[in-house]
Amino acid sequence: MGSDMSQEFPQGLENTAPRKTAPVNQEYLDDEDEISLLDLLAVILRRRRMILRNTGVVAVVALLVSLALPKYYTASTTMLPPEQSSSASNLLGQLGGAAALMGGGALGIKNPSDRYIGLLKSAEVENALIKQFDLMTEFQAKTLEDTRKDLESNTNIASGKDGFIKIEYTAKSPKEAAAIANAYIDQLNRLMGTLAMTEASQRRLFFEKQLAQVRENLAASEYDLQKIQKGAGIIQSFPEAQEIATVNARLRAEIAAKEVQLSAMQIRVTPNNPDYRRLQGELTALKAQLNGSDDPSAGVPAGLPKDSLEYFQKFREMKFNQAVMELLYKQFEMAKIDEAKDYPLIQVLDKATPPERKSKPKRGLIVILATTAAFFVSLLWAFMSSAWENMAADPENEQRVAEIKGLLKKTVKEG
Repeated sequence: MGSDMSQEFPQGLENTAPRKTAPVNQEYLDDEDEISLLDLLAVILRRRRMILRNTGVVAVVALLVSLALPKYYTASTTMLPPEQSSSASNLLGQLGGAAALMGGGALGIKNPSDRYIGLLKSAEVENALIKQFDLMTEFQAKTLEDTRKDLESNTNIASGKDGFIKIEYTAKSPKEAAAIANAYIDQLNRLMGTLAMTEASQRRLFFEKQLAQVRENLAASEYDLQKIQKGAGIIQSFPEAQEIATVNARLRAEIAAKEVQLSAMQIRVTPNNPDYRRLQGELTALKAQLNGSDDPSAGVPAGLPKDSLEYFQKFREMKFNQAVMELLYKQFEMAKIDEAKDYPLIQVLDKATPPERKSKPKRGLIVILATTAAFFVSLLWAFMSSAWENMAADPENEQRVAEIKGLLKKTVKEG
C-alpha cells in the first residue's frame, strides 16, 4: 500500500500539496490596530502643560499683534444708474468703443450696471483719484500702476439684485474714506461728460457751427444793405417786390434748413433710414416749388437805377439769412433740450459719511482663530511626538529610528 502511494506522486512533488494553516483571529488584529480614545486622552493629559503653554502664548501674541494693528474705516455710497432709456442706451453704445477705459468689453454684458462698474474701475477714474488725493505718496508706491493696485485693494464696487451700485472704500481716516467713496461718483460724472457724445450733443454741435456761419452771413448782408442806403440816399420802396423777395427768401431758407438737417442726420443714420428718406422727399418738394419763382427781379419795375436793383438783391439776401437764422435757431434749441433730456443722470441714494466705527482689524476674531489654531496644532504635535516615542521605545524599531535620525541630521547639515 505504501509503495503504491509513493508511485502515484512523482519524486519531489509529494510535499507540494496545500497545507492547512491555523485560523487568524481577525478580532484580535483589529483590537491591536485600533486607537483607543482613552489612549488619546492619556496623551493629552500627559502633555497638557505643553498644549496649554503653546496655546496661551499664541493667544497673548495674537492679542498684542491685533492691538498693534492700525484701525481702518470703511465708508460706502450707493448710486442708482441711469434708467435704460433710448438715450442712455445710445450713450452706452458709444462708450462701448472705449472698452479699455471701462475695464471690460462692451459685449456680453447683460446687467446694465456692469458698464458703469467698468467705468468706475477704469484707469481714467483711478488716475484722477490718485492725483486728487495724492495717493501715491500715501501708499508710498513707486509707480502709478502699483498705486492703482493699492487703490483697488481698498475699494469694493458691486451691484446688488436691486440694481443699485454700492461703492465702499477703506482707509485709516474716516474722513478720507468718505471723501474718496464720494469722489468715485464725481469722477464717473466727469468721465461720462468727457466721453459721452450723445446723438443730441452731436446735433447741437452741428447746428451751433451752422448758426455761427449764418450769423456772419447775416451781419455781412445787413452791412451791405446799410452801405447801399447811405451811398444812394433815398431809395423808392416797392412793397410788392419786397413781399415777393421775402416769400422767396423764406422758401430758400427752408430748403437750406432741410439740407442742414440731412447733413446732421448723416452723422447717425444711413440714407435708407425712413426719416432720412422722408426728409429728402420734403426737400425735393420744396425745390420744385422754388423752381421758376426764384427770379431776382420779380415784382421790380423795369428801368430802375442800378442802386435800386442792387438794393433789392441785398434785401433778398438779408431776408434769406434772417429766415435761415430763425429756422436753424429753432433746431439748435431743440437739440439743446434733447441733449439735457438725453444725458444720463446718476442719482446718489446714500452719500458716504465718515464712519464712526472701525471696520478692521477684528481683534476678537483674530485672537479666537489664532488660539484655536494653536490648540489643534499643539494637539497634533502631542500625538505625533507620543507616537514617535512609542516607536523609538520598541526594540524592533530601534535600528530604523536611529537610521531616520541620522538621515535627518545629514539633511540639516547639507541644507
